[in-house]
Amino acid sequence: MSQSLHQTVLLSEAVEALTVNADGHYLDATFGRGGHSQLILSQLGAHGRLSVVDCDPEAIAVAEAMQQNDQRLSIHAGGFEQVLRQMEEAGLTFDGILFDFGVSSPQLDQAERGFSFQQDGPLDMRMNNAQGMTAADWVNSASADDMKRVFWRYAEEKNAGRIARKIVEVRQDKPLLTTFDLVDVVSQINRREKKHPATRVFQAIRIFINDELGQVERVLPVAWRLLNAGGRLVVISFHSLEDRLVKRFMRGLSRPEKVDRRLPVVPETAKQPTMKLVGKPVKAVDHDDNVRARSAIMRVAEKL
Repeated sequence: MSQSLHQTVLLSEAVEALTVNADGHYLDATFGRGGHSQLILSQLGAHGRLSVVDCDPEAIAVAEAMQQNDQRLSIHAGGFEQVLRQMEEAGLTFDGILFDFGVSSPQLDQAERGFSFQQDGPLDMRMNNAQGMTAADWVNSASADDMKRVFWRYAEEKNAGRIARKIVEVRQDKPLLTTFDLVDVVSQINRREKKHPATRVFQAIRIFINDELGQVERVLPVAWRLLNAGGRLVVISFHSLEDRLVKRFMRGLSRPEKVDRRLPVVPETAKQPTMKLVGKPVKAVDHDDNVRARSAIMRVAEKL
């Protein structure tokens, strides 16, 4: 297991936003290495409970070690979308739910996980490295058009088409199996970059392989239904596409349904807000010295 030091993003800000009740039941839907969970547990009383979710086997191992010393903790292994749907079917509810989307430092720092363009390792990029299609599987089989769409949609890579065609050309002679194999190809196109030339391509592939945006969009309504009245939903996002989905979701439920202004009265069936936004978005760049987290933004809403 990696010994990388993981700096939890917006640690105190996120847990403070949950307004933890000592006897409440809370959900850390993206456990990671347990930074947020540890602080939540420290604010819970003997009857309080914390459920945690993660699909990464290494994260689950960390949670299990934590559970040995604290039986208030319950662990759910699997993708957060799948687990939260199971929780809904089981009739569970929570007084607060926290999402901290993104890749943890241990995942980035382990070359064998394939997330980093700065270390050579298998081209993997799966959050759950025990199942599913790897990044290598995809880049060695996808069409140039499909890769172009992914590079542009998830990272706005301006050379998306040229990079996609170059990958197809190179893999005809030799498949791309490692992170440096991919970096070498991308670097041939993105030669004049202020940041690492493969930054956007790696981001796009990771988002696609793990269906990150799709999961965010589908899980937020489930999380909302799992919240008790007065419960808080706290979401930390790491790039604009993710944050846009969170912003749209929260705003949509915090405003009354639009009705035809020509009607003499508002119909009784018109939907009313089911949430209120709490404070302004909190940016990690203003609160956190973690360089990797500088793009993070936190939004908070409370269920009415």
